[in-house]
Amino acid sequence: MGARFFCGGQNQVKGADLKRQLADLIALVRFAIGLDGELKPFADQVNVRFQEWIFRHNARRTTAFTPEQTEWLRLIKDHIAASCAISRNDFDYAPFADRGGLQKAWKLFGGELDVLMREMNEELVA
Repeated sequence: MGARFFCGGQNQVKGADLKRQLADLIALVRFAIGLDGELKPFADQVNVRFQEWIFRHNARRTTAFTPEQTEWLRLIKDHIAASCAISRNDFDYAPFADRGGLQKAWKLFGGELDVLMREMNEELVA
């Protein structure tokens, strides 16, 4: 019986779903081609990059993100860690839809939302 990896049957990577496996594949490729000196789970790398990004971003702003904005940014970060990117369409699904979806995000960030999503897509996956 052959090994099953990403499609069909039981998962060979304990505790990992398909999205997580694909995200970790990015980390493996980055390590293999020498972009990263250490092989770490993709979600861990996204968490570190998020902390660096939010500190830099708050330092450039006249006011830091509010606690509610920061909570939403963490949701976006978690989505990027699981799916490798975020777009407006993703706000139609949990956990965003449960909290008001795209309309709530626009209320919190205004016209800055698209810029923030673009920055996070670029910097957290880099």
